[in-house]
Amino acid sequence: MRKAFSFDMQLDAACALAKALPPEGRLCVDFIGEFARSDSEIDDERFLTENTRFHTFVANGTTFTDLAAELVSGLDLLTVKVSADLDSFRGLTAVERLIGRFSRQRMWRRHSARVRAAPVVERLRDLMVKSNAAAGLVADYRTFALSAHKAAERKLIDIIEHRRRLVDEIDIARIRIKELNAKALTTQGRIGLYGSKTEWERMERERQSLKAEADRISTEEHRLRDESQRRERFIGIFQMFVDALNNQVGLCNTLIRKLMIDTEERLLIYQAQVDTDIPGSKVQISAELFPDIADAISLFERNMLVPQDLQQRKYTADAAFDKKFAAFAHERTEEPGAPLIDTTKISTRLRFRFLRS
Repeated sequence: MRKAFSFDMQLDAACALAKALPPEGRLCVDFIGEFARSDSEIDDERFLTENTRFHTFVANGTTFTDLAAELVSGLDLLTVKVSADLDSFRGLTAVERLIGRFSRQRMWRRHSARVRAAPVVERLRDLMVKSNAAAGLVADYRTFALSAHKAAERKLIDIIEHRRRLVDEIDIARIRIKELNAKALTTQGRIGLYGSKTEWERMERERQSLKAEADRISTEEHRLRDESQRRERFIGIFQMFVDALNNQVGLCNTLIRKLMIDTEERLLIYQAQVDTDIPGSKVQISAELFPDIADAISLFERNMLVPQDLQQRKYTADAAFDKKFAAFAHERTEEPGAPLIDTTKISTRLRFRFLRS
């Protein structure tokens, strides 16, 4: 049975992996470089050790991206909960309606004060704190994964090119062996055609020389073939490592994109909750306080967040996330182009109402 989601526990687990993965990844990259420089000095025992390290890194990398995806998914669910709680404050209480019979202004002042005093605003800010932490974690790991991928890929290309040269040498050796064996057979056939003992002895020496050269090249061909097969084993784990890093970068891109768009949505909720025209109302949400989601907050600070502009981007980001992290996808009922915010059924004094699946 799956444990209840705890953002802080998940964040701690993801942070621990994010801290442990880079040193292990660098050791893997360094070993690829060592192999490229002096592969002949690396024996089978070392191969087994490094093979375990590479597979462990790939498995832990998958665990990290899954933890990060669960953080992003969990934040999405927390946003739904906060939005639903926010909706519960939209209506007027019986006391506020009673006051409204005598003074509409006093009624709305009472309503505004109640909404501002509600813990929902603090919960929205807490979502910003969590979003900033998750975004920073994923972005930092993406930076490492991208750097490690580039370094490992360059070294792997050198190793593959070396093996291709080995394969070419093996092909040339095989052709040369066939040629020498054919000449030796031809010489052997000619020996019986000549009556001179001296001539027979000369051709026999020639045949033996050709055979010896063929045997020498055959021995070298076997050595090259063994080296090529040995390199192929290492290339397999190196390629797995490089592919895993490339995949991790792609997954981080998906996570960061969804985080940024979800953050814009949370800021829209905050903007609908708080009268941002009041001096100092935006101070709690600033790019300086939340540097890892600063791009989204800069739009908020310049009043450039528009629900209609977010609709299609939100749908696309959710679809990409659901495709790559199906285990953490939510059931979504909204259609492409459906409004994130419905302003048609409520008073403009009640600002916006958020509709979420």
